[in-house]
Amino acid sequence: MIKTIVAGAVAALTFSSAIAAEITGAGATFPFPIYAKWAEQYKAVSGNSLNYQSVGSGAGIKQIKAKTVDFGASDMPLKVEELDAEGLMQFPAIIGGVVTVVNVDGVAPGQLKLTGPVLADIYLGKITKWNAAEIAALNPGVKLPDVEITVVHRSDSSGTSFLFTDYLSKVNADFKSKIGAGTAVKWATGVGGKGNEGVAANVQRIKGSIGYVEWAFAKKSKMTHTQLKNKDGNFLQPDDDVFKAAAAGAEWTKTPGFAVVLTDQAGKSSWPITGISYILMHKAQADGAKGREVLKFFDWSFKNGQTAATELDYVPLPSSVVSLVQGAWKAQLKDASGKAIY
Repeated sequence: MIKTIVAGAVAALTFSSAIAAEITGAGATFPFPIYAKWAEQYKAVSGNSLNYQSVGSGAGIKQIKAKTVDFGASDMPLKVEELDAEGLMQFPAIIGGVVTVVNVDGVAPGQLKLTGPVLADIYLGKITKWNAAEIAALNPGVKLPDVEITVVHRSDSSGTSFLFTDYLSKVNADFKSKIGAGTAVKWATGVGGKGNEGVAANVQRIKGSIGYVEWAFAKKSKMTHTQLKNKDGNFLQPDDDVFKAAAAGAEWTKTPGFAVVLTDQAGKSSWPITGISYILMHKAQADGAKGREVLKFFDWSFKNGQTAATELDYVPLPSSVVSLVQGAWKAQLKDASGKAIY
């Protein structure tokens, strides 16, 4: 098995202007495609810039805690206890899906069917060949090669990994006990890659491989995705409609800190690995003007970025949730004098 680790280049959005404001953020790779588009559109109308480092949720959490960026981004919501201990507030920004991608000769995009339990057994190292009986039973009529499976996973602390492992832990008791859910776990087997970019590079390079990435990234990179069987027993193709179906049951008002997790949701059309990307900010803003610029960016994006989000197969926040978020901004984010910045 090839053990070379290919690290994806850190993606960054950097725009500059002599007079315009620039805000900085770091974290999740999951929302990078839509943040890139929003940043481009926002700069065109406001002149203000976003420098966002797509370095993974774990790194984003570290950077916002260290106050080296204006906001952090994570696909794993922090618990209220951690938010309070660090003086942080979090709010949802966008909804999307994680998909499995493969490099298997003769398999077309969207052709291969997988279930959560089988996928978990692949990542546990129990199922090691593409023509294994468990995979063949799901795919009658598909010619599966007698080829070793190379598992590809994230090597960095990743919210995408949290969503993936949280789902597998819900559908496979062995995976839950041996690996569990988290942004960084001890994988049973496989090759690591940094960011969506690193996972994609390894899957595209290694014949017989399987990995997991955010859907917009998979589409942009023209990768071979699989179908997944959801909680109601239906095999689905990924798109914004099935992500939207999974998000429909989110109980925002009943979840402290907006910490909703959307994996393995019930519903005939619910994509099983749907997730929410969150923004983290310090409640006490040392630079109130800079904090205000962050909120202006997201406020504009919520109001004007829905078309771009849909085109990239993300799900924009419902207007009712945007109102809840704006209320949280007013209540929790203050400048040095204690005055609300929104």
